[in-house]
Amino acid sequence: MKRRTLVTSVCGQLVFAAAFMHVATAPAHAQPSPRRPRIGVLANQDNPPWQGFRQGLRELGYVEGGNVRIEWRWSEGRTERLPALAAELVALDVDVIVTSGTQAALAAKQATKRIPIVAALLSYPERMGLVASLARPGGNVTGLSTVSPELAGKRLELLKAIAPAVRRVAVLRNPTNPMEQLGMDEFQAAAAVLGMQVVSADAPTPDDFRAAFAAVATQRAGALVVVGNPVNFKGRQQIAQFALASKLPSIFEERLFVAEGGLLSYAPSFLDMFRRSADYVDRILKGAKPADLPVEQPTKFELVLNAKTAKAIGLTVPQELLLRADEVIE
Repeated sequence: MKRRTLVTSVCGQLVFAAAFMHVATAPAHAQPSPRRPRIGVLANQDNPPWQGFRQGLRELGYVEGGNVRIEWRWSEGRTERLPALAAELVALDVDVIVTSGTQAALAAKQATKRIPIVAALLSYPERMGLVASLARPGGNVTGLSTVSPELAGKRLELLKAIAPAVRRVAVLRNPTNPMEQLGMDEFQAAAAVLGMQVVSADAPTPDDFRAAFAAVATQRAGALVVVGNPVNFKGRQQIAQFALASKLPSIFEERLFVAEGGLLSYAPSFLDMFRRSADYVDRILKGAKPADLPVEQPTKFELVLNAKTAKAIGLTVPQELLLRADEVIE
């Protein structure tokens, strides 16, 4: 009897141990894997500054297709597509929407008041109603602002430095974009101080460039300022070639225009701003509220000069300007 009791006891212990080991080795089946966050992107095109965003995510430990999923939506210069693309991202219930440009941010905000929005580039966010203030956004939008009040004056000063005889400057813009009228006001004020005159050349869509170029010629503009909007960005090669063929000194808000043959660009470092936007995404995914994250302003500006274009349109670049340039394209 004692032997039978001992065997029964040992068998019972072995069964208990086997059951315990099964439970201990089964968490992969019993516990669900953590949810992979999903980021929505609403922007114009997949251009080089987005590499800064991807780099920023990698530095923070996010791997696209690995521990994070990114839904990309591009308007390709057609800003009228932005609301529908924003609605797609909202329907996907992404955790955060990243935008480039004020129009994209406005479309995202109109599509949702629940999903956090990080704007990699913003113009006049307070005046456009995107945030209550830069320090305390107060809603579901935050990010980085490209606006610095002295930028319009600096761009005109650079044109005057490289082409002192220029008195009338055409601004290639999209008149349907309310932010661009605010920018136009700044150019008008800066031009008055510098003894210059500013006229507008309007291109609401990529199909309107021919008429806009004709307006530049009709108004006898001696130089061209190109606003960095989605329409102009889509047609950057066409715009740069027009300025070159017309021998017009030109200045842009993005380096890529200069790489296409434009003369100058003076702007914040967009690569840096997109990289910094990844930090906002990280903080929001970890629980921060956009309402509490201040909108940052640019701290790093870059001057890019195309020396080959300067020579082609008959300009001698002052040595001081060459020394100031962050990059000279030969």
